[in-house]
Amino acid sequence: MRNNFESPFSARYASKEMQYIFSQDKKFKTWRLLWIALAKAEMKLGLPITQEQVDELEAHKDDINYEEAEAREKLVRHDVMSHVYAYGLQCPKAKGIIHLGATSCYVGDNTDIIIMRDGLELIRKKVINVLNNLAAFAEKYKDMPCLAYTHLQPAQLTTVGKRATLWMNELYYDLEELDYRISHLKLLGSKGTTGTQASFMELFNGDTDKIKKMEAYICEEMGFDGVVPVSGQTYSRKIDSMVLNTLGGIAQSASKFATDLRLLQNFKEMEEPFEKNQIGSSAMPYKRNPMRSERICSLARYVISDTLNPAFTSATQWFERTLDDSANKRIAVAEGFLATDGILDIMLNVTADLVVYPKVIAARVMKELPFMATENIMMQAVKKGGDRQELHEKLRVHSQAAARVVKEEGGDNDLVDRVAADPAFGLTKEEILAEMDPKAFTGRAPQQVEEFLDEYIRPVLEANKDILGEKVELKV
Repeated sequence: MRNNFESPFSARYASKEMQYIFSQDKKFKTWRLLWIALAKAEMKLGLPITQEQVDELEAHKDDINYEEAEAREKLVRHDVMSHVYAYGLQCPKAKGIIHLGATSCYVGDNTDIIIMRDGLELIRKKVINVLNNLAAFAEKYKDMPCLAYTHLQPAQLTTVGKRATLWMNELYYDLEELDYRISHLKLLGSKGTTGTQASFMELFNGDTDKIKKMEAYICEEMGFDGVVPVSGQTYSRKIDSMVLNTLGGIAQSASKFATDLRLLQNFKEMEEPFEKNQIGSSAMPYKRNPMRSERICSLARYVISDTLNPAFTSATQWFERTLDDSANKRIAVAEGFLATDGILDIMLNVTADLVVYPKVIAARVMKELPFMATENIMMQAVKKGGDRQELHEKLRVHSQAAARVVKEEGGDNDLVDRVAADPAFGLTKEEILAEMDPKAFTGRAPQQVEEFLDEYIRPVLEANKDILGEKVELKV
């Protein structure tokens, strides 16, 4: 429908898998699974519910009669009761026991937790696959010297592979946070209108043990190991805030990676993939803009900002519940997941085919290396009998003069020629250049890459080898 608004997350960014997780079909089918779990638990604990009724509910768990539910909601203005009614039309024998003792948040909030868990699992899978791509890249380029920067000014040397481990390390932190968040998610359970389970005390004649067993049965049926210990009508909205903060952390890591790549593409050292027929600019045919990395940064900015939505919602809930969370929550949580999913799809696409230009990297290193090598040059000259303090001053003067040639005249760095021509150093140009092997200036960078991969990344990849191999074809 081109004359209606369509979310860019659906049309351009989010995967079909994540879109389904946050779809209406997923939500309402999960409601039915929860009603079945409730009926089974109540039947096991002695309430007058028959296996025939449970079988009827299970027979219609997937064929939702949406038209009846939507027509009913227009009449009664209540989504949960509309779906209870529609389910009852399909299950006349079980009609009277659907949603028995429960409040709307039994299906609404438990479904939200299940959907967030499934979304986090998909996000986790993609983070691990990005790490897999970057691990191969880091291994390949662990020995290649390149300029390292502080304050965006050339500082010392690192290696291309070592820089990749910095991107990976942040994603590794995100993976640890994901694993913690997934493992600590709890269902709301069935807590009743204000969280006291008063309706179930009535149903079970005050038998507290049966109420606790009922929640345990529901958890087992839905694949969780527990429920929240206490609640009002809803689970604490702080949970949404914590989940969105987890996604915000991934967005931060992705934006850092993409920003670095945009800068490296400006330096012509590295760039994101560029397809054969891709157009970089409508006005400048020669351009190869880092549009995928820019999109990562753009979506990441949205996710980071979106973390405030559930934070404000959590902070402003009144007593056992208010409904001002609902409209915001439907948008903020879903879009946080959809945007993060889109970010990771782009990262998977980019990191699978990063382009490196070794000659440009080497040339940029050699333009700066004479400055970085001054201490080595000085030590070499001292070994030949030079005065350390005198040589230090001469190197300061020669370095500033060479810098002026580069900055003011646009010339090449001639520091080596200046030092070779100064008899105080007693060094030939060949002797000076022999001290300027870039690999001698990268410290432990290659070993750090191997240690990081061996100790942190490869164990993760091995433990999750069944989910590796994710490939992404971007829509635009």
